[in-house]
Amino acid sequence: MRIGLVCPYSLTVPGGVQGQVLGLARSLRSMGHEVRVLGPCDGPPPDGGVTALGKSIPTAANGSVAPLAPDASAQLRFIRAVRDEGFEVLHLHEPLSPGATLTACLLKPTPLVGTFHAAGGSAAYRYLRPAVRWVAGRLDLRCAVSDDAQQLAARYLGGRYERLFNGIELEPFIKATPWPTDRPTILFLGRHEERKGLAVLLEALSELPRDVRLWVAGDGPETDRLQRQVAGDPRVEWLGRVSDAEKAARLRGADVYCAPSLRGESFWVVLLEAMAASTPIVASDLAGYRKVARDGHDALLVPPGDATALAAALRRVLADRSTAEELVASGDQRAAEFSMDTLAERYVEHYRALARP
Repeated sequence: MRIGLVCPYSLTVPGGVQGQVLGLARSLRSMGHEVRVLGPCDGPPPDGGVTALGKSIPTAANGSVAPLAPDASAQLRFIRAVRDEGFEVLHLHEPLSPGATLTACLLKPTPLVGTFHAAGGSAAYRYLRPAVRWVAGRLDLRCAVSDDAQQLAARYLGGRYERLFNGIELEPFIKATPWPTDRPTILFLGRHEERKGLAVLLEALSELPRDVRLWVAGDGPETDRLQRQVAGDPRVEWLGRVSDAEKAARLRGADVYCAPSLRGESFWVVLLEAMAASTPIVASDLAGYRKVARDGHDALLVPPGDATALAAALRRVLADRSTAEELVASGDQRAAEFSMDTLAERYVEHYRALARP
């Protein structure tokens, strides 16, 4: 099949949706399908199968900043690419986001699959309900990556949804060479914004032994403030944005991966990536995380925003080898259930049904 995957967010900016789109494209190609990924890029496209639609514009949305490309020039590039490629189906991720996915819904040049990732709340859905309901009605198939994503979409948009989990490419994490470290090490990966809970993790660090190291990957609007907050603490190593290869190596090398988010996580793939890397997890007890990690089996889950509980769970994993080994063994099995190849096979079934004359 000839398949177009459309991402509204810049493909050169790290993000969960971007990672899903690019990973799904690789799995579909490995199955023999012709796949192009269409989306904005703020630098060289991440691979040869990407059609860049222009640069993104940072846009505030639901407590985060999304790198979208809603400008007219990006839409014209998208329309031209769709015309030239002759796709049998277009798969839109976050289909109602401003930019190419929304343009695809309005024009409907071919059968459309829409996957909804967001959870929590949406001001646009709330205030523009009649319009977004109409646009969503242009989709031939609606998918959601989790219960929370489905509930948000169904509440404002109505309709029926196929539940299709986010997927993970296992091999890069299984085969990665562990990043060297000479002391107990915690890894944080994510955007430095309030809802990701990095401030809570830094507070919890004050309750951990002095020989513990914290690797902090990523950046964001809170980076400068948080760096000043722990200035002079040699235990914290600020990595900035890391490549996919370094992310896999850091996950393999860390003694525990920590996801201290406060809210708004519908299905965080990095938890599965940590499991595939055989790294124990301590995370906030959020509904989205519970869909991936079972408390006491695949991760230790703690109340969001509770620095003391977070420190206690981290201390337990770092000090109790049997707990860490049990979490790793269960996590290995759990990650295998969410293989990207399995996800690709399920999507292809739907693509074929929609493309059939």
